[in-house]
Amino acid sequence: MKIFCVGRNYSEHAKELNNPLPDAPVVFMKPPTALLKGNDFYHPDFSSDIHYECELVYRVCKNGKHISEEFAMKYVDAVTVGIDFTARDIQSEQKKKGLPWEIAKAFDNSAVISEFTSLENLQNTNTILFELKYNGATAQKGNSSEMLFSISKIISYLSAYFTLQQGDLIFTGTPAGVGSIKPGDRLEGFLEGEKKFDVTIK
Repeated sequence: MKIFCVGRNYSEHAKELNNPLPDAPVVFMKPPTALLKGNDFYHPDFSSDIHYECELVYRVCKNGKHISEEFAMKYVDAVTVGIDFTARDIQSEQKKKGLPWEIAKAFDNSAVISEFTSLENLQNTNTILFELKYNGATAQKGNSSEMLFSISKIISYLSAYFTLQQGDLIFTGTPAGVGSIKPGDRLEGFLEGEKKFDVTIK
C-alpha cells in the first residue's frame, strides 16, 4: 500500500502559509507505518509545533498506469476524511535548506484515516463536504469542488509516475484553518455531516 499526499491544493491554505499556487500537484508520500492505529495520537518529542491538516482521502480500487482524466474515477471507489499531521517547525527548516519534507510529514502515526464511504452512496461526488472540529469548535471546512486539482486530475497525474494499486490511499490536500495541537486536544472529523473520527492528543 502506498499513501500519496497532495500539498497546496486549496488556495486559501496556500495563502495562509505564504506558499505560491502550484502549476501541478505537489506530491509527497507517507509509508504504511504513518497510519494511526486507534484514536490516540501521541505528540512526538522531536517537534514543538505539530499541525493538524484535515483532508479528503480516496481509496484506489484497482491497478492502473497512465490513466486519463476521463476514466480516472473508475480507479477510486470510496472516500473518507483524515488528517495529515505535520511537524511544521521541521518542515519550515527543511524548506529553508531546500531539503525534502519526509521527516516532517511521514513520521509514525502522522496519517489518520477513518471508515470509508462508498462513492456510490454520495449524492454528488463533485461537491463532497468535510469538516474538522478542534475541541468542539469548527476549525476547518472544505468542499471537494474547491480543490485546485480535482481527484480526477490527481489520479491522472500520479499514474504518469507511479503505478496505482488497489488499496493505495490519496490524501487530497487541506483547506485553510490548520493549527497546532497539544496534549489534551480533541479532533473530530466529519464527512457530509457524519462523524468519521474522534482523535485525542496525548
